Amino acid sequence: MGRAPRARTAPLLAGTLVVAAVLTGCAEEKKAAAPQLPERTCFGVFTRSDLEPLMGHGETVTVSGPVDARLTAERRAATCTVDVDGRGRVLVSATRQPLGQSFFWPPTDQNQPAPEPLSLGDKGIVWNTGARVALTCKGAKDSFELELGISGSVEHMKPGTSRALFTSLMTKYLESAKQQAGCGA
Repeated sequence: MGRAPRARTAPLLAGTLVVAAVLTGCAEEKKAAAPQLPERTCFGVFTRSDLEPLMGHGETVTVSGPVDARLTAERRAATCTVDVDGRGRVLVSATRQPLGQSFFWPPTDQNQPAPEPLSLGDKGIVWNTGARVALTCKGAKDSFELELGISGSVEHMKPGTSRALFTSLMTKYLESAKQQAGCGA
């Protein structure tokens, strides 16, 4: 008679463990889900699929910054940030300076591979976590220097793929930012 309760307890315990394992798996899957980005973001330049490789896992996406990168003598900079669950994932910036003032780019982290030249604008570099481009904008009414920057979290990317992504993002950003900032207009 002592064996009957044990015989029923073992399958019940096994069933409970299976349900717990399934629920744990669901919780892990929910935690591992990619966050839902807006369809277009950062000055209207990037699509959801452009930035997804930099997002990682999370639930809440916060985008902050102006709707465009229209820069003038009064509005000399624009910055867009994308955070996932409060952690910075992408930073996109545009800065305008008077003609003749060059941009100073501090050295990158000595523990990381050196940046490579990027053949965009007048001067450009790409490194493992971002890209920068500087160019002179000459227009009929106004001439100025323009610096564009993109940086992001690459911890969820396959090693060795980030520079190609940042080159692609910067190529797209450069064309849009030139129009928005009035470069050459």
